Amino acid sequence: MKDHNYPGNIGLIILCFLIFSCHNNSGPRKENFVTNPEKMDEQIGENIHEILDYALLNHGKINDSTHLKFASITNSFYLQNNYNNTWSKKEKLVPMVDSLLLFLTQVKLYGLFPADYNLKKLEDIKKVLNTDSVQRMNAIRWSEADIAFTDCCVGVLKDLKYGRLMKDSSPELSDSSLKGKWLVNNFQLLMKQSSLSNYLNTIEPSHKGYQQLKAGIKIFLDSMDNRIYTYVPYPFKKNNSKDSLFFIKKIQKRLVESKCISDTTSLPDSLQLSAAVRKFQKLKAVKQDGNISSTLIRQLNNTDVEKYKRIAITLDRYKLLPDSMPEKFVWVNLPGYYLQVWDHDTIAFSSKIICGKPETRTPLLTSSISDMVTYPTWTVPTSIIAKQYLPKLKTNPNYLAKIGLKLVTINGVDVDPIKIKWSKYTKGIPFKVMQNSGDDNALGVIKFNFNNPFAVYLHDTNQRYLFKNSKRAFSHGCVRVQEWQKLAAFIAENDSANLKPGDQLLYNTDSIFSWISTKKHQRINVKNKLRIFITYYSCEAKDGKIKFYEDIYGDDKELREKYFNDK
Repeated sequence: MKDHNYPGNIGLIILCFLIFSCHNNSGPRKENFVTNPEKMDEQIGENIHEILDYALLNHGKINDSTHLKFASITNSFYLQNNYNNTWSKKEKLVPMVDSLLLFLTQVKLYGLFPADYNLKKLEDIKKVLNTDSVQRMNAIRWSEADIAFTDCCVGVLKDLKYGRLMKDSSPELSDSSLKGKWLVNNFQLLMKQSSLSNYLNTIEPSHKGYQQLKAGIKIFLDSMDNRIYTYVPYPFKKNNSKDSLFFIKKIQKRLVESKCISDTTSLPDSLQLSAAVRKFQKLKAVKQDGNISSTLIRQLNNTDVEKYKRIAITLDRYKLLPDSMPEKFVWVNLPGYYLQVWDHDTIAFSSKIICGKPETRTPLLTSSISDMVTYPTWTVPTSIIAKQYLPKLKTNPNYLAKIGLKLVTINGVDVDPIKIKWSKYTKGIPFKVMQNSGDDNALGVIKFNFNNPFAVYLHDTNQRYLFKNSKRAFSHGCVRVQEWQKLAAFIAENDSANLKPGDQLLYNTDSIFSWISTKKHQRINVKNKLRIFITYYSCEAKDGKIKFYEDIYGDDKELREKYFNDK
């Protein structure tokens, strides 16, 4: 009889194992009631361990409605604290819960979005634990709440310190990374503070521009139009009928919202659409041409809600800077068309600049000014040669001479363009095109070099009249500086002031301007290399209010659509 029943017993064991396994994989327990408040904290700790083990194996999921954004970092914190509960003691929420929830109601003052931190859900959790006597005995409820508050707070720390211009799942945010360790350590420190907001303020950038922009948010929010208007993506694929149709529907919906066209299910024809556009342009007091263009789309999308996103993006750009800036540095802000020289937290002077056109944009970079050249020669970038000069050389080999340029070998030997068979070149040429130094040189009378892979630099210009324009994206990528005299003098005076005993400086301010007055080509090595930051900040605080600049290269648009599309 035993032999006959043995296979059946094995089957029963396997069936029980499968049932247990299925139950175990369905997630942590949903209920775990503890009637003795003195025993609650011990049980919460056990549950936290179990829930986080499950979350780490299930992409942050802890139950059907909750996914942790920072499961590994949250787990690292609890691991260091033996999985003890943090946000409650003996069935009572600690005061820090109220501080966190209050902060979350005010996060827009920090360029953050309340929805990113599940404010409503956390408020509901608090309400249930404070008012539901049955759920207050459920250790699972307390455990999930503790983890949720921690995960939220880690998110706040991360966004205030590092910003959002990287994915939350970035390798840089693993629990073993430098940023992950910083988050764990600072969450530990935060939970020991008496004031949550005071501590959070200390981890933000100290840069003056950041602090001034943040201070201007309140005035902006006080008068902000919070209506959500349809965002119109642009450009659309003109040869793609599906994409074109999507675009027309979007722009129609946006014009309906501004009461420039009647709300209808049918699509407008070209005349109706043009009339609606002119009506919108009239509302904005701009030229009424009825044309759909990038300028129109910028105007349609330039709502207060979208402006706030640009503030958020700009604040996050500051978080990408070093924690401490050099004592002296050059700051170039491309959308603002200006250069500033900072000296010990004070702006020594400012200058208008001309930067690259959108098709030949000035790159964003950090470097150090290494040398200056008076009466420089200009070597034309290969991109300009291929696109602009080569087609004309094929029809007129004397074209370069006509515009004051010359053709040379890579080693600098003059080449007669008449003897070159230009028809055989299509994408470029094995020569350099140069302009001799002089008052007509495109670089003007001085240039400032700094190491970078883009072959760009700061320089004077022979088209100084362009500085009178409000929009100044005209160059092929380099930055033209109106106040080049002040920049040269600052660099010379900085080298002189920091001269060490026994050192000799081979130049000063007077010698620079002497070489320029005599039109001498002279390279000047900068002894104390001056840091330079070429940046892209499309808004800043001016006299307490926020000023917005045109997104000349569409960088904010790209970041908005990548990171802030659902905000």
